[in-house]
Amino acid sequence: MKLAEMCNTSTSYIGEIEIGKKFPSVEMIQRIASALDVAPYKLFMTEEDFNKVEVPSELKKSLIENLQKTVAEIVEHDLSN
Repeated sequence: MKLAEMCNTSTSYIGEIEIGKKFPSVEMIQRIASALDVAPYKLFMTEEDFNKVEVPSELKKSLIENLQKTVAEIVEHDLSN
């Protein structure tokens, strides 16, 4: 299904947004984001912005702990077989 169809608008309107001739309303931004299954703010981020996003230290710590636990469980399982 085309993005325009998913947003209930014309392909020419989507094209004009893409080339900067038109700027979508808040409602249309929400429709586009929903159709693409992303948060609306992500439509305004560049690739560089995505690369700059930092993971909070508490989340990093939790991820590392979970990874260590998982690796230990796998090693233990392999050694017991």
